[in-house]
Amino acid sequence: MSLESAMHRKIEQIELPLEFKSGSGEAPTARHVIARLGTDRLMEESVGYANVELALKQVRRNKGSSGVDGMTADELPQYVAEHWEVLRMQLLAGTYQLKPVKRQEIDKEGGGVRVLGIPCALDRFIQQCILQVLQPRFDPTFSEHSHGFRPGRSAHQAVGAARRYVQEGRRWVVDVDLEQFFDRVNHDVLMGRLAKRIADKRLLKLIRRYLEAGMMANGIVAEREEGTPQGGPLSPLLANVLLDEVDKELEKRGHAFARYADDCNVYVRSRRAGERVMEALKSLYAGLRLKVNESKSAVARVWDRKFLGYSFWVAKRGEVKMRVASKALKKMKEHIRRMTSRVGGKSMKVVAAELRKYLTGWKTYFKLADTPSVFRELDGWVRHRLRAVQLKQWKCGTTAYVKLRARGLNARDARVVASHMGHWWKASECGLILAALPPHYFDQLGVPRLAA
Repeated sequence: MSLESAMHRKIEQIELPLEFKSGSGEAPTARHVIARLGTDRLMEESVGYANVELALKQVRRNKGSSGVDGMTADELPQYVAEHWEVLRMQLLAGTYQLKPVKRQEIDKEGGGVRVLGIPCALDRFIQQCILQVLQPRFDPTFSEHSHGFRPGRSAHQAVGAARRYVQEGRRWVVDVDLEQFFDRVNHDVLMGRLAKRIADKRLLKLIRRYLEAGMMANGIVAEREEGTPQGGPLSPLLANVLLDEVDKELEKRGHAFARYADDCNVYVRSRRAGERVMEALKSLYAGLRLKVNESKSAVARVWDRKFLGYSFWVAKRGEVKMRVASKALKKMKEHIRRMTSRVGGKSMKVVAAELRKYLTGWKTYFKLADTPSVFRELDGWVRHRLRAVQLKQWKCGTTAYVKLRARGLNARDARVVASHMGHWWKASECGLILAALPPHYFDQLGVPRLAA
């Protein structure tokens, strides 16, 4: 019997509450479950067959690092199939205990590190079950100006909205940066907001345990008194629940704004108006026990600030357009330099594969930028670096001569170039090398072009 079949049989054997069962005896759909249960029976909905099956698939699809117990996402279905009856009973009784999250640091743009808390695969699965129950109820109530981590919404919509506000004449922006937002979320404040929407005490208790789960590093568990771990599927929804209160107040006051997670920009027509909004936002966030980062927040001209990696500029006839912000370009180039380092020992095939993955994603995200000339320059720069990598791998002398001959150079030119290839970067600019390694050479290796 396959693992999937075993999983189905285990879940099908679970006794569902009477209201879950249809006359045909078929498993209930997610829509059927949502329609039948109120917020006092959300835990029953969370452990329902359709919801559990969907959550398992999603966790496996997301992959992710293993937690403190070492279990991988691919090992999760087998474990759930073997232990589901006990897990379900614990969840319904309100006695399920989460494991500590694993501390993981990643470099932040501009220096420093961001600390992630990676839950174990089983706890990610439980969180995913809860998320799938809460998201359909909460999301329709969120502000239309909120775009982050919501079904059918994206960063592109957020920057598109911002561009429209600027085009309408709002040339000043209140750019707010919250100080260590995910690390500073106050548990009592957040739980108070959730309690207004959720009547199921077991679910509230489980979310509180999730927030308070300790963080393990080097075998030592540190308790958490505030913050929500970045790394679990439930954190983005909890962030939206908390910040929606500020969104609704901004809407009430008639402001034009766009928010993506904890990045919020309010667009106004004058500095004075911006300064008033900034003071109001500081007060609103303080009411949630959150603090505005004074050094990174500002009231400024829209041209002087960035939003989600984009910045704005005015073309002829006053049309507002977007481009990749200078900081985002710098970060991209640093990443390309690391991937095309000439001391890494990677083959050109491996380098090309890494570039293909990175550049495809980068191009998709920054496709709204109205700067084709910048993309053409980047294409030339990337291929310059690739030529230098290829020359370094060919080295000087016989190997380089043979390779250059195979790339179409005549014997004399190949001999001259092969004997002067010690300076890889400078040599990769010469006309003969350009002829031997033209742009379409890297196209054939699968390196995408950023310019259309």
